[in-house]
Amino acid sequence: METKEALISVENINKAAENLVGVAMHTPLQKNLALSEKYACEVYLKREDLQIVRSYKIRGAYNKIKSLSKEILAKGVICASAGNHAQGFAYSCNLLSIHGKVYMPSTTPKQKLEKVKMFGKQWVEVILTGDTYDDSYKAALEVSKKEGLEFIHPFDDVKVIEGQGTVGKEINEELKNIDYIFIPVGGGGLASGLGSYYKQVSPTTKLIGVEPKGAPALKQALEEGKAIELKEIDKFVDGAAVQKVGDITFSIIKDLIDDVVLVPEGKVCSTILSLYNEEAIVVEPAGALSVAALDFYKEQIKGKTIVCVVSGSNNDIDRMQEIKERSLIYEGLKHFFIIRFPQRPGALKEFVSKVLGPNDDITRFEYVKKNARESGPAMIGVELKNKEDYQGLLERMKQYGINYTDINDDPSLFQYFV
Repeated sequence: METKEALISVENINKAAENLVGVAMHTPLQKNLALSEKYACEVYLKREDLQIVRSYKIRGAYNKIKSLSKEILAKGVICASAGNHAQGFAYSCNLLSIHGKVYMPSTTPKQKLEKVKMFGKQWVEVILTGDTYDDSYKAALEVSKKEGLEFIHPFDDVKVIEGQGTVGKEINEELKNIDYIFIPVGGGGLASGLGSYYKQVSPTTKLIGVEPKGAPALKQALEEGKAIELKEIDKFVDGAAVQKVGDITFSIIKDLIDDVVLVPEGKVCSTILSLYNEEAIVVEPAGALSVAALDFYKEQIKGKTIVCVVSGSNNDIDRMQEIKERSLIYEGLKHFFIIRFPQRPGALKEFVSKVLGPNDDITRFEYVKKNARESGPAMIGVELKNKEDYQGLLERMKQYGINYTDINDDPSLFQYFV
């Protein structure tokens, strides 16, 4: 496909909006009182998590498929997705009675997999392959060429971008004079479409792209001046963790984005829990990105009008324990240690009674005694009530001669043991 280096036109985004009437919801733009008070500004949430397939992806997928000729559609369509695009694709195939194939990573949360099958019904076949979106993408492209099926790209396609741009159109219809819009970025389809619309209708609005720290594909591309493939990424924020932004999307984004914020995965987890506990809003990791970014922009946004695009809510309940643990580690409330206890009776009892503080709690303990003379290392997880208690814990371990290694800040050890 030829790269388009101009902005997507408002006219074409308006046409996409007409195509989506009766298909995609006009989702709410809600002022959030708690966030507004916390950051001393006006914070609005664009609730794409309430979309019919629980993400904005239906907009681009349907707009693209709707644009195809009857001859192309008769052969069927194919896509690759980490989950949300697949649901929009499947829903579109079902609505239009078109056969489709969906290639998804084998690591896709079960909740997303079941939703794809539910939305697509008999019209869609799901194939699991590889560990990342990029693995699925390569496999789907091969089948597309071999079987002559039209590939529906999740982001790097003009018609898809135009569909995603309707999110911006809806925001603008409800709220004017916006100072900042925080946009989650994976492949760049949403940022390209929404950004194109806003640079034409409200050029003073600053557009802030938000990526997970472990998958900074756009940030790296902007630094290099071209879309590049990252060798390794953290797949946790699965809806935004891609190794490479699109060529078309990057050609658009590079001229319209005002800044890119990288959010640590642990901060994303804290935001997921906060939105759920305080606002009863259920979001997936990618859906929390825009709100999580506010902490890194709190000085710039004071007194301003802010919109955060909450991009999706396709979270799997099985991930909640990991989300909680990542949050605790990020907040400095949970630490993991490798400890070699002295080989004498009462060593562990002394650690519990004298080294641990009154509010410290052992949440994990793994220990294997090698033999009667030699003590093996123990892996201990300690949860603190306040992060300030950490320094006291270290001082007491030094005082009592505890031989320890804190593995929170050692990625290789942390990944191996935790």
